[in-house]
Amino acid sequence: MSLRKTLLFAAVAAALSTGPALAQDNDLSVSFNVGAATDYVFRGVSNTDENPQVFGGVDVTSGLFYGGVWVSNVDFNDSTDAEFDIYAGVAPTLGAVSLDLGVLYYGYVDAPSGADLDYVELQAKASIPLGPATLGTGLYYVPDSYGHIDTSMYYEVNGEFSATDKLSFSAALGRQTFDGAGDYTTWNVGMGYALTDNLGLDLRYHDTDKHSLGKTYDSRVVLSAKVTF
Repeated sequence: MSLRKTLLFAAVAAALSTGPALAQDNDLSVSFNVGAATDYVFRGVSNTDENPQVFGGVDVTSGLFYGGVWVSNVDFNDSTDAEFDIYAGVAPTLGAVSLDLGVLYYGYVDAPSGADLDYVELQAKASIPLGPATLGTGLYYVPDSYGHIDTSMYYEVNGEFSATDKLSFSAALGRQTFDGAGDYTTWNVGMGYALTDNLGLDLRYHDTDKHSLGKTYDSRVVLSAKVTF
């Protein structure tokens, strides 16, 4: 528990202090986003019980540093109503490689008493451009996993191809593992289209290899729209 509290404090402090601390360098940037989707799919699994999603967030960047907050509705077939994420990190470059090292706190509103769903995740991502394409990979470690029954790791490789200034295609393959049971593989493929500089659409197919774990692990197609300003 002390580790979770320490990481949460670090995430909140970084998110709140990153911009103001470096504002004197005139590179502080604040952006907002709101959107909706036909389903909230997180690593191949529906977090809204196959129902629509509404979400929004705010991001602060200054130089190599970033922080932000994001919220969404969820449906776990219990009293939990919403998820809020608090995150912060640093995004340096090493030659042609873009890195992203961060920490993210997942919080849940009105979760059942004693469920203790909140958890902290450590993230390390890297990507490299290859002409009109980008290849990336990510490693996500949770020292005290969802429900706090064990640790977990998520590994992912992904790629994106920009066909035009407005149209892009992307795909990802990931593996979710736990110290206990429940490991599964997930993948997605889809396309994004920028209607305007601020409004984007995404149409994506998601699937996992563990349909036996329930309908939320089934294959699905999700349409989403997001506005940034």
